[in-house]
Amino acid sequence: MENLMITCISKPPVIIPTKHDNLSEFSQPQTKLSFTYTKNTKNTKITDNHVKNLARSGRLAEAVAALDSIALSGSQVRPNTFISLLQACIDFGSLDLGRKLHARIHLVKESDPFVETKLVSMYAKCGSFADARKVFDEMSQKNLYTWSAMIGAYSRVSRWKEVVELFFLMMEDGVLPDEFLFPRILQACANCGDVRTGRLLHSLVIRLGMVCYTRVSNSVLAVYAKCGKLRSARRFFDYMNERDRVTWNSMLLAYCQKGENDEAYKLFNGMWGEGIEPCIVSWNILINSYNQLGRCDVALGLMKEMESSRVSPDVFTWTSMISGLAQNGRRWQALFLFKEMLLAGIKPNGVTITSAVSACASLKALKLGLEIHSIALRMGITDNVLVGNSLTDMYAKCGELEAARQVFDMIEEKDVYTWNSMIAGYCQAGYCGKAYELFIKMQESDVKPNVITWNTMISGYIQNGDEDRAMDLFQRIEQDGKIRRNTASWNALIAGYVQLGAIDKAFGVFRQMQSCSISPNSVTILSILPGCANLIATKKVKEIHGCILRRDLEFVISISNSLIDTYAKSGNILYSRNIFDGMSTRDIISWNSIIGGYVLHGCFDAALDLFDQMRKLGIKPNRGTFLSIILARGIAKMVDEGKQIFSSISDNYEIIPAIEHYSAMIDLYGRSGRLGEAMEFIEDMPIEPDSSVWTSLLTASRIHKDIALAVLAGERLLDLEPGNIVVNQLMYQIYSLCGKLDDSSKVRKLEKESTLRRSLGHSWIEVRNTVHAFVTGDQSKPSSNLLHSWVQNITREVNIDDHHGGFFIEEEEKEEIGGIHSEKLAIAFALISSPSSPQSIRIVKNIRMCRNCHLTAKYVSLRFGCEIYLSDTKFFHHFKNGRCSCGDYW
Repeated sequence: MENLMITCISKPPVIIPTKHDNLSEFSQPQTKLSFTYTKNTKNTKITDNHVKNLARSGRLAEAVAALDSIALSGSQVRPNTFISLLQACIDFGSLDLGRKLHARIHLVKESDPFVETKLVSMYAKCGSFADARKVFDEMSQKNLYTWSAMIGAYSRVSRWKEVVELFFLMMEDGVLPDEFLFPRILQACANCGDVRTGRLLHSLVIRLGMVCYTRVSNSVLAVYAKCGKLRSARRFFDYMNERDRVTWNSMLLAYCQKGENDEAYKLFNGMWGEGIEPCIVSWNILINSYNQLGRCDVALGLMKEMESSRVSPDVFTWTSMISGLAQNGRRWQALFLFKEMLLAGIKPNGVTITSAVSACASLKALKLGLEIHSIALRMGITDNVLVGNSLTDMYAKCGELEAARQVFDMIEEKDVYTWNSMIAGYCQAGYCGKAYELFIKMQESDVKPNVITWNTMISGYIQNGDEDRAMDLFQRIEQDGKIRRNTASWNALIAGYVQLGAIDKAFGVFRQMQSCSISPNSVTILSILPGCANLIATKKVKEIHGCILRRDLEFVISISNSLIDTYAKSGNILYSRNIFDGMSTRDIISWNSIIGGYVLHGCFDAALDLFDQMRKLGIKPNRGTFLSIILARGIAKMVDEGKQIFSSISDNYEIIPAIEHYSAMIDLYGRSGRLGEAMEFIEDMPIEPDSSVWTSLLTASRIHKDIALAVLAGERLLDLEPGNIVVNQLMYQIYSLCGKLDDSSKVRKLEKESTLRRSLGHSWIEVRNTVHAFVTGDQSKPSSNLLHSWVQNITREVNIDDHHGGFFIEEEEKEEIGGIHSEKLAIAFALISSPSSPQSIRIVKNIRMCRNCHLTAKYVSLRFGCEIYLSDTKFFHHFKNGRCSCGDYW
């Protein structure tokens, strides 16, 4: 996809020019008002017309001087002359001269409310609201035009609440709005969500007989539409005698804001029926709304329909489509559309550039990001804070921190997002020190850190392993930052601890969070659940599930999917199935989670049955589905069916198999003992086999005692992972078996590694809410003698002598050398610690379980009538009634 090129761009510059290097074609030099001073002739009588002419020509200083001459002569000017002078101040934006005129208002022949009204307008339009309001409040008489001037002034700067307040003061003063003022006041009600006042105005419009003015009626409709009162809006719309495009567009917008796009589309088609052709605004309302709902294909269809109706998409249309595609995960398509936009001759705006750059950031498409940056430079919009922020974020996510910092430093008016993007970039790259330096600078700037800034720093430190600094910031956020911690603050700590493997600390924060009356959200649950996906965290999973039910989060599909996966990995596949069956809506991840769970437990029949159900429902499988099904066919020893599935991945579904699919195929052949076919399959692979493929072959050759293939697979693993302790130990054993322990340097090195760096078995088990750890050969525990004695008695009962037939290839040393293996000690502890035989025993082990221990576990499950769940680095074993779910292949 990196081949996507923006054709109108040459090689983009990386160095960012300063703001004043080039003027944009849109930049026009500001016209400065110049004043010319001339000497007045003493004998010339100054008239009102002369003053007016001076004002019209922009010679305001001379006009003021003329007023002073009039004052000295004891004369005055007419009101309309003074109004002309004030209008000139408005036209030239001269507040200073406006104040001078205000000081000479006594020169007006008679008190005139229109002069005072113009004075209010002058102050408001020249940017001095305080003076405008002061003049307004001091007026003894206010007419409709005075109120209109003040309301218009507040409207122009979007101070909608003040507009509504002025309306009520106006009513108290006995002045009613006219057909020109009503729309302004109604607009204020719509924009500040004051539907109550809007209804009052609606009734007033009816009583004053102003419904006949389409502009007024449209404004009433807009109040109901923008305030979400869809039924009221539709009722008013249906009773309107005259409807123009503005009317229809308001109604379209009302439906779209409520997410009722299909109703909006019906209304859209109804425009044609009334002889009103939809304009560009009508099309854009629909297209934008469908994009916001994630229905981008419908929006694209509308855009094509729009073009066929001879309405050319404008920059808003293209921007809406590009932004919609980017926000809905279709980022490459968004960038292709951006290219089409340029080829169509449409100049992008700041929002278009921001959307395109954000798509590049998510894709880490640096080359394209540079090209779009070049376009922004040519357009002269890199000073736009939104564009600058997106560029900073893009470079940071692409790992180009120097470029990101360069853009960051070029942004003159930084907002909080600017700072946060740069700080996040440093944290993600592991430069927490630089992030902290910037964090301190931000505190000293005009833009203070917000809760997102603090959370970014907390997350950065803990994800880079510095949990002490993260906790320090977490505790300081409210005291130093004067900011209340939010749910995301707690989530940052929880996710960090889970990433570090400190699940107990994560759970401590999770519980403390709830005790502080902070409700966990979906992110909290999705952060902590993966940390509980093991056999010794079953009770923690149930606790989290209880929290999910209390918070009504069980209907969030991602949470249900995570629960299915976590319960399966913690040994409760029935819980997983219950959750799956109870889901009202399922996605492909739901199906993959439950199918993968059954495969993990060795239940191939249930997995294959679900796969059949999935296909009957028309749900398209993906890479994850196929991986689980190949593994399921392997467990079932259905080689031919597995081969068909593998072929269908590319033939029927046009998916390129990944390395894990090839590894699963070796497992398929290996379980059925078809090692020759497995080797042929590897030789025919279109991609280079990695360590997972050779590990699968080594497992097959070990199980089926094919020493030649074991040597081949082991040597390939040695080449790929020369520093892997386990591989070194296995190869030393393999060479020992085949008599290759000659005096070569390679073997001597293996012997040294095998002797000095042996894999030591560790096992963990939870008994009575406490996790107990056991180490192979450890006799330091108070109960060690009892545990060792129990294991020795069981060993005699099982009568394990040499079940390897001389073919010993294990990751752990024999017990005669290294001592009793850790999982046997854990099983012994579980049985001895319980007054009666426990129903289930759950153990996690850090290396592959040996065959001796595997036989012992099978015997114990039969002898004591319990189920043993044991997860090692190779398989998830479920021992029951003397059998194991792995089928003795792991």
